This record gives sequence, C-alpha cells and structure tokens, in this order.
Amino acid sequence: MSVLVITGTGTEVGKTVATAAIAAAAVAAGRSVAVLKAAQTGVGPDEPGDAQEVARLAGPVTTAEVARYPEPLAPATAARRAGLAPVHPREVAEAAAKLATEHDLVLVEGAGGLLVRFDEEGGTLADAAELLRAPVLVVASAGLGTLNTTELTARELRSRNLDFLGVVIGSWPDSPDLASRCNVADLPEVSQAPLLGALPVGAGSLAPVDFRAAAPSWLAPRLDGVWDAKVFRGREAG
Repeated sequence: MSVLVITGTGTEVGKTVATAAIAAAAVAAGRSVAVLKAAQTGVGPDEPGDAQEVARLAGPVTTAEVARYPEPLAPATAARRAGLAPVHPREVAEAAAKLATEHDLVLVEGAGGLLVRFDEEGGTLADAAELLRAPVLVVASAGLGTLNTTELTARELRSRNLDFLGVVIGSWPDSPDLASRCNVADLPEVSQAPLLGALPVGAGSLAPVDFRAAAPSWLAPRLDGVWDAKVFRGREAG
C-alpha cells in the first residue's frame, strides 16, 4: 500500500486527527510519509490547514495541498464563490502519484465525506481513488447515527469496486453511551469491513510527543499499530 485515501462519513468525525495518527504510526515504523490534502477549505492563504496539523502532531512528514479556498464549504461551492479554479479528481490523483514516487506512504485526506463535490462536473474523492486504484479508509463517529452514514459510504465504495480497507472511529468517548458501545460490534457488520482503530476523544489536543508515542496503540497492525479490535470490543462493549 503506497497510497491510502482517507475519507469521513461526514464533517467533524476526527478525520484529520486520524490521518495524523496513521502518519505517526507509519513514521514510527520507519516509513517515509507524505500527506496530501485534496481540497482545503475554510482557511486563509497564510493560515495552517489540515495537512499542517497532521505534520504538527505526527512529526516529519511531507505536506501538500492541491487547492485551498477561504470559505468552509464544499470545495466546488467554495471555489465558485471565491472565483478560483476548482480542483479536479485527476489533479488529486496526479499529485498523489508523484508523491508516491518519493515516499513509502502517501495519505490523501478528503474534505468531508466521500461524495462531497470538488468541481462543477461532480468529481469527488471517490473518483480520485478510482484513478489511483488506492484503498480507502473510512473515519466514522462513535455514536448514534454512525451506522447509517457508514453503511451508505461502504455501499458507494463497493458500487465502484474500490478497495475498502476498513473503519476507524475518529473519537471514542471517555464514557461511551449505549449506542456507542453497541456500534463497536455493529460497525464492522454494516460496513462489511474490519474495525481498524479507535482514537480517544481529545487525542488531537495532546502534546505532539505524547500523540506520537500513543498513536500505534490506537490503530490495528494493518495501519502500523498494535490495537486489537477484539480486546477493545470486549472491554468497551461488554
């Protein structure tokens, strides 16, 4: 796996922090890592974006963006309102492929969910993943409502014959409610994909040195970590 596409089931599910954890675990495993933000929205020209936040938390990684827009909107809408050129899936794929020639692992982080539009033609992160023939990781929330959005995302991935690597819970609460505890078992069932990690709530607020030390404990071996889904399920869902 030289390129991994990371999407969320929606906004504010912990996608950037999960990307940082994956990057940190890969760096700890001795791999060179690049992080590509397909379309950064909601930040000004000189403000740090999601890729920079990943680097702050994860350590020595290469960062890149394909496009940046000032308003916190879907990329196609943000580009149109700003009078800027939209980003197209082929541009994302080409940028990721170039980074892959120079790094062991390229993490391509989307904006929002899988089908958020990049351009007026309806191009999406899913289209970029198709062009790259890269596996896709889905970051999901823990609580009520996550089963529906996760299953819908999984169905779209399979309808496109994309390699659905698995699901990571982006923010696991200190005191999970009943829905969250049940979802530990139900997420793999509805997605038909393995649960590959769970990040504790507030992980992104840790000091970078502590974040990097802990990241492998939040992720399964498939993501260079030591997290065990069965142990987690027995402890949290029991």
